[in-house]
Amino acid sequence: MVHAGDVPVRCDRRGHVTCETTHVRATSRFLERPLMDFWDFFWLMIYSFLFIAYLMVMFQIVIDLFRDPDTSGWMKAVWIVALIFLPVLTALVYLVVRGKGMAQRQVAEVQRSQEQADDYIRRVAGTSFAEQIAQAKTLLDSGAITPQEFDTLKAKALA
Repeated sequence: MVHAGDVPVRCDRRGHVTCETTHVRATSRFLERPLMDFWDFFWLMIYSFLFIAYLMVMFQIVIDLFRDPDTSGWMKAVWIVALIFLPVLTALVYLVVRGKGMAQRQVAEVQRSQEQADDYIRRVAGTSFAEQIAQAKTLLDSGAITPQEFDTLKAKALA
């Protein structure tokens, strides 16, 4: 028998640890089983996946709520409060009731974002080398630049 602080502890040959006090007798089989076996790990992965999917749905619903200009502020507040107190039920109801509009708003947002990116690329990219050479040729024909300057502009455009 070994004393751990004020509590006597006894360990038998199979790894059972027994704590004896005047009122409580507890037995632990800590050494018989590994900390986490395959099925514990499997269920941990399943629960982790479901939790991350749940969070993604919640964030998508909140983003969609604030993206929708047709929904009033009070209705948005009601949806948020419902998401806090009854999250799974509210998420299912929201997806059923407003799922089609949610998809349409997402598509519109992606299209608007794509248009903005295309406009930015067009604005930054400038003109193509063929357009630059055509502009230089127009300047040469009008006499605004010399043939040597035209050749220099052509070389820059083709470089």
